Amino acid sequence: MNSPNRPSVSACLAAIVLLIASTTPAVEKGPRFTRTEVDVSVPDVTLINQNGVEVNIEDILTSQEPVFVDFIFASCTTICPILSASYSSMQRKLGDSRDAVRLVSITIDPEHDGPEELRSYLARYQAKPGWDILTGSRTDIDEVMRGFDAFVPDKMSHRPLVYIRSPDTGKWVQLYGFASSADLMRELELAAGQS
Repeated sequence: MNSPNRPSVSACLAAIVLLIASTTPAVEKGPRFTRTEVDVSVPDVTLINQNGVEVNIEDILTSQEPVFVDFIFASCTTICPILSASYSSMQRKLGDSRDAVRLVSITIDPEHDGPEELRSYLARYQAKPGWDILTGSRTDIDEVMRGFDAFVPDKMSHRPLVYIRSPDTGKWVQLYGFASSADLMRELELAAGQS
């Protein structure tokens, strides 16, 4: 039994915890992504969209709207769902204004991702018009990845990358990491010259 003048063990422990908490600096979370201006060399190749239509990659990526590009594959269960959920959320936030941006995903697994798989992938994320997924030959996909400095020899070692092109300047920005849809909306404003 405790004497009336001695604090209890639990009171002592509580005091120690409070003392430690008050003297320990708060740990700040690091940024979710890094933002860097990059040079992109868009190759002159023809890819195939989710509808089986051949498209010139240069025509798509040099449109009059800001362009967002990421690299995914349909069976991915790690990075790709996060990137695609951000695209999907961005489209929902834009609503009827979603044609103010062009979203492009390029599969890094063309051997398994044909138009049918890509349509299913888009349906999974409730994609609206304005978001295209492209496939093509292994050679052409590798060339596009190299143009973005995003090449990986094995799809399982790909990185969380989003590239944004401003139509006014033609400059590209790379986001490395996991940008939220709110982050992407801010990037859209910057790319459209609204900020």
